[in-house]
Amino acid sequence: MPPATSTTTTTTSTPSPAQPGTRVPDHRGRTDLDRTGLDLTGNPRVRVVAVELLAAAWHVLRRTTFDYRGADGRWVRQQRETYDRGNGATVLLYDPDRATVLLTRQFRFPVYVNGHPDGMLLEAAAGLLDDDDPETAIRREAQEETGVQVGALERVFDAWMSPGSVTERLHFWAAPYTPAQRTGAGGGVAAEGEDIEVVELPFADALAMTLTGEVADAKTIMLLQWAALHGPFRTR
Repeated sequence: MPPATSTTTTTTSTPSPAQPGTRVPDHRGRTDLDRTGLDLTGNPRVRVVAVELLAAAWHVLRRTTFDYRGADGRWVRQQRETYDRGNGATVLLYDPDRATVLLTRQFRFPVYVNGHPDGMLLEAAAGLLDDDDPETAIRREAQEETGVQVGALERVFDAWMSPGSVTERLHFWAAPYTPAQRTGAGGGVAAEGEDIEVVELPFADALAMTLTGEVADAKTIMLLQWAALHGPFRTR
């Protein structure tokens, strides 16, 4: 390990010349995927040494080697794998007059393989930003998944959902809706393999379901609790 006064040279790993996503484009036209993080300078206790591209099938898996200076002043070399799927947005759709919320139910294989009984999760509408800004993206996702043409949006907060391994930052929103704003059937985009059920629930029932495990999705729990504590259904 280098001493505290040493200078660490920043380098990349040496990929195969033909490895897609490095010097040559992958199937999505991306290059230099092995260079993310090499220019970070915001934390003087962290020196990125090398970035290795492990996979880029759709999202990107990297292994990064860096030197980290602990509180005792010693430098320790560490490695971390990060999964980069881009950033996302989610929205709690609520009807203040009828005291309801509009959620979705869809199959999630990762939770199914990790012990969920059937993999069918109740969730707030959400999706990746892709090339859009957060507000544009969540309007698109709400329309696709629930059929709601969203009007006024309220920014709630941003959060990193799994900071130990996933780079995604999620932008949280809330928006009122009325039955008249459900201009489409929702259900997601069939061409993308989405098969989404739209579920309208009394807000009180949805909040109670966070304690029974019937609502077990983190972003949805966070939005429902926000709505109860600080949002449209807070007790004054």
